[in-house]
Amino acid sequence: MRRSERDTTLSHRRITRRGLIVGGLQASFIALLAARMRHMQVNQAEEFRLLAEENRIKIRLLPPARGLIVDRNGAPIAINEPSYRITIVPEDAGDVEEVLGRLSRIVSLGPDELTRARAELQRTRGAPFLPVTVADRVSWEEISKVAVNAPALPGITPEVGLSRKYPLGPDFAHVVGYVGPVSDYDLSKIEEPDQLLRIPRFQIGKVGVESKMEDALRGSAGTKQEEVNAAGRVMRELERREGIPGANVQLTIDHKLQSYIQARLGTESASAVVIDCENGDILASASAPSFDPNLFVRGISVADYSVLRDNDHRPLAAKSVQDAYPPGSTFKMVTGLAGLDAGVITPNDTVYCPGHFEVGGRRFHCWKRGGHGSMDLNTSLRESCDVYYYDLALKVGIEKIAETARKLGLGERFDVPMSAVASGLTPDKEWKVQNRGEDWLIGDTVNASIGQGFLLSSPLQLAVMSARIATGRSVSPRLVKSIDGVATPEQGGEDLGLNEDYLRQVRRGMFNVVNNRRGTAYKSRIEDEANRMAGKTGTAQVSNRVVRNDEVPWAERDHALFVCFAPYERPRVAVAVVVEHGGGGSAAAAPIARDVTLEALFGGKPPLTAYPSADRERIEEERRLIDERRPDYNSDGSSRA
Repeated sequence: MRRSERDTTLSHRRITRRGLIVGGLQASFIALLAARMRHMQVNQAEEFRLLAEENRIKIRLLPPARGLIVDRNGAPIAINEPSYRITIVPEDAGDVEEVLGRLSRIVSLGPDELTRARAELQRTRGAPFLPVTVADRVSWEEISKVAVNAPALPGITPEVGLSRKYPLGPDFAHVVGYVGPVSDYDLSKIEEPDQLLRIPRFQIGKVGVESKMEDALRGSAGTKQEEVNAAGRVMRELERREGIPGANVQLTIDHKLQSYIQARLGTESASAVVIDCENGDILASASAPSFDPNLFVRGISVADYSVLRDNDHRPLAAKSVQDAYPPGSTFKMVTGLAGLDAGVITPNDTVYCPGHFEVGGRRFHCWKRGGHGSMDLNTSLRESCDVYYYDLALKVGIEKIAETARKLGLGERFDVPMSAVASGLTPDKEWKVQNRGEDWLIGDTVNASIGQGFLLSSPLQLAVMSARIATGRSVSPRLVKSIDGVATPEQGGEDLGLNEDYLRQVRRGMFNVVNNRRGTAYKSRIEDEANRMAGKTGTAQVSNRVVRNDEVPWAERDHALFVCFAPYERPRVAVAVVVEHGGGGSAAAAPIARDVTLEALFGGKPPLTAYPSADRERIEEERRLIDERRPDYNSDGSSRA
């Protein structure tokens, strides 16, 4: 009996020890759970609250208002206007195709719009609660029709936003450019794209100022908080914070001068640049023919784009800055200055021109086959004698010529916010070895002396060259006058370091080009004595033919060039004009440059007495035609037409 009791006691002791171990483990586990629960409910409470809130609230980006672009006087060039659009939410629509069919019977929907809408609906199939734009830039009348028929159009919503508009149309297409929807290519060029760029149909600058100043013009996104249900459907808007509008950009361009030049260039394939000699402001930068940038904002059709792309006058090209041409005889001032600065000639040294020049067994012709006779610096510029510069180039050498050209702005890519700004080409011996694998030849120097051969210059560079010759300073072009009211630095430049006497001799020769009866541009002179101009004609060969321009197809004719500055005594503006395949500079480019210069100096129509008396009747007729071609603008830049 005693043994049995002893066994029972031992058994109870064993059970109690086991229970204690199990109980301890249980207690430890419960304590661990409690600690974890406390950590989650207290320490991580905010984190889980936010996660829960995100299941209930969606934050959407709000596009900011794009910055405005205005001219130097505040006239609007690129603005934002209310734009009505129609969207569809597939989840609310049910049978999307049926709803689209009803909508197309109520409002006018083109096949392109429906195709784009269906493509976007296909891309967003995984998010049927997201709105998709069906039609953009619709009229108020169509919006009203949609609102009246709302019960029959489930999922369809009329909305209002902002859309870009260019009130001056083609006049600024090549300068300002245009905006368009963000593409995959656009995103591929950006290392860390702004989330704004992922908003469907969000528009960014594609070319011109719109593109180059995209970051400033775009602004910062706003946000709105929306309460959504478990399916992701928006129930209500909780909070809205508007974005920061983009910066307003003021250009140096004068919109009235710009529109005049576009009309004056007419149907020519041509370009013109006007620069303020004092501060480098680009007062006008025109390329013809042009195009309406509003077509691209709305989504240009394939047919319309094909017309622009296939036009042999290249309306899409910003010729004033993108294209580079042989400068022709406008380069002779460079060769002359190089010779004077090197000390190999004086202004009075003469060279006899028999109509040709022989070097190394090769004959180089002067444009005047009968020759000019004895020429000095002044008369050689006045009558554009080639032989004088052939001879001078061999004395001074290509290195000095290239150095002087660069000092005058040729071969320099100027930092202006336009697309594909050309750097041109000012070659020397090293350039030819590196790029052609050939040694520089004497014939290369001879060709370069009159602006042919490898030399290439844009109209912008030629205008800068004229401004630097006129002032003796390193004037550089400025296109942006201010950003949000903060002025950008003027570009009047420092002294070029060229002898003022040498510059004066070259200016005198340019003055006689226009104002001497034997000058190549005498017919395009300015009669108003206070505003007389100095200039230089140029003809750039397109092919090595020997027949006249009017005997070959348009595309094989020479380019016509003219550069000038005015007034001669106190230069205010410098101008460069290039007429593609226009033939001679004196006949095609000089009259345009004269008219542009007068318009710039007078700030509008100059008096007829400023023109030669023989031209006044023709000028009146030209003015009438120009007025018919260009719209009449209000003071704010809007068209009265």
